[in-house]
Amino acid sequence: EVQLVESGGGLVQPGGSLRLSCAASGFTFSSYAMSWVRQAPGKGLEWVSALSSGGGYLNYADSVKGRFTISRDNAKNTLYLQMNSLNFEDTAVYYCAKSVYGTVTVTDYWGQGTQVTVSS
Repeated sequence: EVQLVESGGGLVQPGGSLRLSCAASGFTFSSYAMSWVRQAPGKGLEWVSALSSGGGYLNYADSVKGRFTISRDNAKNTLYLQMNSLNFEDTAVYYCAKSVYGTVTVTDYWGQGTQVTVSS
């Protein structure tokens, strides 16, 4: 079965950095686009970033553009999100999500999420 397991979250000071990882299994990872989505406390879901199966297409929400970098290592079946210059508004549970085959924006599986807390 499809499994997506996020890791790398934690407590970080404003201006700090974290790298999130998403270990994927149960499908041919290299054939599918992937995304990161987040949910801040008491807020709705916010799409963060997407990456095509081969890594050639990337896109970011305006709120994270220039600070976050999405990447993937298809040999390791792992998706990453490098987060720099973190601020309080980045506090959220971060989820990785698998896209439906042949799409980027339509997702069908999400992980359980990893908590990122930005606090001084």
